[in-house]
Amino acid sequence: MNVLRHFLLALQFFTRVPVTGRLAAWVGYSPQMLRASAAHFPGVGWMVGGVAAGVFALAALGLPPLVAALLSTVATVWLTGAFHEDGLADVADGLGGSAQRERALEIMKDSRIGAFGAIALVLALGLKVALLAAIAGQGASVRAAAAALLAAHVLSRLAPLFLIRGLPYVGDSGASKSKPLADAISMPALMVGVAWSIPALLVLWQAQGAVKACAALLAGAIAAAWLARLLRRRLQGFTGDGLGATQQVCELAIYLVLAWQPA
Repeated sequence: MNVLRHFLLALQFFTRVPVTGRLAAWVGYSPQMLRASAAHFPGVGWMVGGVAAGVFALAALGLPPLVAALLSTVATVWLTGAFHEDGLADVADGLGGSAQRERALEIMKDSRIGAFGAIALVLALGLKVALLAAIAGQGASVRAAAAALLAAHVLSRLAPLFLIRGLPYVGDSGASKSKPLADAISMPALMVGVAWSIPALLVLWQAQGAVKACAALLAGAIAAAWLARLLRRRLQGFTGDGLGATQQVCELAIYLVLAWQPA
């Protein structure tokens, strides 16, 4: 039962899915539970990716792949409240706005979006839509795009758990919009996140083949390692915004590999 409680807490934290009333009372809350629920971040990806894949498949019945890709992206942004996109924008503003660590952290806490953040959001969302349309356009395979959406949303939510495990938390110690679900994670909890992710990799394997599935996983890992190195070098650790940015960058890396068509 604790596993279900932790999953529902993560779902409440990362999406607009209502966990209220008697259900919320049954789930309960404590700082320890919130930390334990981080293990289910990839599990939340199953719901977000499932909604994205469903919207894409339905829209593609009568609309071009580009429109279906746009609608699925709108659905995920709404479902998550643009939680991770906000993190990407804040990291872009912070790291782009100042070379000094303390000033960069201060900028990232500012709720206002700056030029670097706006540019990062436009480029990331535009690239996401274009890549999804390209994946669907390869042999007019809606199934391939749906599998890509499902797998990418799950696997990209595994990467932040490795950042939590490998880097110190350097954000505000008090209440903050950028405070992550957890500032530390145990190895057993990390393995729970891996367990959530393995079936998503198998879905991608079945839809796109072993080579592309493994290449997509490798691309996500490289993207996560690059961002972890950047955060360590510039901030000496991670923030909640950094975890959101990691999810977005890894998701894009996975789509990029899946859309790649050698000449």
